[in-house]
Amino acid sequence: MNKISMDRTTLAYDDNGSGQPLLLIHGFPLNRTMWRPQVAALTKAGYRVITPDLRGFGESRMTAAAVNMSSYADDIIALMDQLDLPQAVVGGMSMGGYVLLNLLERYPERVSAAIFIVTRAGADDEAGKAKRTALAAATDAEGMKPLLEVFRNILFAPDTLAAHPELVTEVSGWISATDPRGAAAGLIAMRERKDYLPGLGAIRQPALVIGAEQDQTIPSEQSRLLAAGIADARLSVLPGGGHLVNLEQPDEFNAVLKEFLAGNKTIGKTAP
Repeated sequence: MNKISMDRTTLAYDDNGSGQPLLLIHGFPLNRTMWRPQVAALTKAGYRVITPDLRGFGESRMTAAAVNMSSYADDIIALMDQLDLPQAVVGGMSMGGYVLLNLLERYPERVSAAIFIVTRAGADDEAGKAKRTALAAATDAEGMKPLLEVFRNILFAPDTLAAHPELVTEVSGWISATDPRGAAAGLIAMRERKDYLPGLGAIRQPALVIGAEQDQTIPSEQSRLLAAGIADARLSVLPGGGHLVNLEQPDEFNAVLKEFLAGNKTIGKTAP
């Protein structure tokens, strides 16, 4: 594990392998450990894989100041600066996808290609915002128990819950270990995020959109809608996985990633 200090916080990250850089941003309420199968496969295939914990998640410290998607995006840019990376292929899962959209709007020159993983481009409707507000309040009052109760089942495909209870237990441990302040702040940041659907046509980077047919959190229709808004975006909807498809179907997921990266071998390479 590596750490850098910035803006009154400390950001934890892993930096493995060498070659074409790929930066992966985790989802809510998770941490960088979720990318374990991708780190193993892609470093072996000749890629450099960088996996940070967003502030308030995993081993990255929370701050007293309020955070939003721009805060998370700024942290990613600060990390890239620290690593002397002018560009990288950036992938974001769920909430990480919201951060990626912010990066593409505010720092498009730093993203050489975009990988959207079980995420959506639209903002929350009023009902969704109300749910996040209530869940943030419950998290402030009771810690991670309310979030664990909500997310334990919907993160996985139904078949995974039955066939891989050990994975469910491991992920539940990650959620339980999350700083409640970071989780509550993340909920508010997601509640307030921008609607990017009208602006998807402005994205010019090569893009891959990965959805999952059994996703109970973000339906695969959202992946199709996102891909349809980006010129020449590639869409892959995996049939057997849920919201954590990268963990539930790692071989299939990794194959899709490697095919996309191999088709853009010069993307994100730094100058010698």
